[in-house]
Amino acid sequence: MAGLCEGRVVVVTGAGRGLGRAHALAFAAEGARVVVNDLGVGLDGLPGPDGPAARVVAEIEALGGEAVAHGRDIATSGGATSLVETALGAFGRLDTLVNNAGFLRDRMLVNLDEDDWDAVMRVHLKGHFLPLKAAARWWRAEAKAGRQVAARVVNTSSGAGLLGSVGQGNYSAAKAGILGLTMVASAEMGRYGVQVNAIAPAARTRMTEQTFAQTMAAPEEGGFDAMAPENVSPLVVWLGSDASAGVTGRVFEAEGGRITVMEGWRPGPTADRDSRWTPAEAGEATLKLLAAAQAPLPVYGAR
Repeated sequence: MAGLCEGRVVVVTGAGRGLGRAHALAFAAEGARVVVNDLGVGLDGLPGPDGPAARVVAEIEALGGEAVAHGRDIATSGGATSLVETALGAFGRLDTLVNNAGFLRDRMLVNLDEDDWDAVMRVHLKGHFLPLKAAARWWRAEAKAGRQVAARVVNTSSGAGLLGSVGQGNYSAAKAGILGLTMVASAEMGRYGVQVNAIAPAARTRMTEQTFAQTMAAPEEGGFDAMAPENVSPLVVWLGSDASAGVTGRVFEAEGGRITVMEGWRPGPTADRDSRWTPAEAGEATLKLLAAAQAPLPVYGAR
């Protein structure tokens, strides 16, 4: 029986380890040909000792699949363009882009250096924007040439982007920005046959196993490993396949065996009148509105 992604060409960024590796292997298992992107950097984004993308390609090939490695920096215009060109050169097409690459430089806000802010924004937010732009330009050209496009983009946000996370102001802001980017890309690219969604995964990776060591630990006595990154990949594969037709502009939490459709900002209790408020009146009205509103969920790590 053909796999869910038979014949599709899929690019996964940051696919040398963790969630990205799990996604790449899962796509290949469903028949996709995969471009495995990874710079091989350390947890902080600094140069690492090896090239994990080639190892993942070897894993896929050992299982009978097709894959190629891409090792350039996708947070540069040249690197992002070459990512798309690698897919086209190796396989002649591009159907799905999974933006996953990232790293951490955690600090409390009063100790957060500007360089650490910029670096995290660059790899997470710019590292989503540039590959998305490069892929979208090719898909737009295909659509304008009269060729049918059924493209998929899966962006990677986080619970930190949805609720915030103490000690991760840069990471939380970048991941929240990815949600806004997802909504805009979905609205703009739908006319060309492109669907854009985002996930907020919870899984054991290099970025989480230190920060949330106890929560992310594997069970000692067997049983279901709820934090295994492979648990998130089935949803990503489905979103990246033809089977997800009509699903776009959505955000999903994925953890263990749980999938949640996230519902973002919506108007809540409102006070309206045909004249200007005084500050005191505005305060009184606002307190009444807050009393009628749902309490916000707590920021991760808040006491």
